[in-house]
Amino acid sequence: MEVKIVNKSPFKLPEYATIHSAGMDMRANLTESMVIQPLQRVMVPTGIHIQLPDGYEAQIRPRSGLAAKHGIGIVNSPGTIDADYRGEIKIILVNLSNEPFTLNPGERVAQMVIARYEKAVWNECDSLDESERGEGGFGSTGRG
Repeated sequence: MEVKIVNKSPFKLPEYATIHSAGMDMRANLTESMVIQPLQRVMVPTGIHIQLPDGYEAQIRPRSGLAAKHGIGIVNSPGTIDADYRGEIKIILVNLSNEPFTLNPGERVAQMVIARYEKAVWNECDSLDESERGEGGFGSTGRG
């Protein structure tokens, strides 16, 4: 699938790290390093603008290495970029560790996954079909 993209940063376009990667690495469009304090949230610019085809979204997801090694996550994970959005993609990072984290210019901060979606049409009714699970909620199908 071909997607129109405008890169207003000096860094590489988002790219897949391996042939089987589902997500493309997104980079921080910074001119100098940024320190993210414990429990601080920051909006990180990427310089990337995209035009997705109808019926597609871009999902912004955390990078597992940043999460595991440094406690850096994405507040609204996954973030959704709609097909009609043309603004700059920004990543809302949070530092969930007890240590300040230094984010450097061009550093990979998130992954972007392009996904097809379906639009739902509600069929309002008075009852739903029975299922084996029924109304069982959190933890009702087993341990945890």
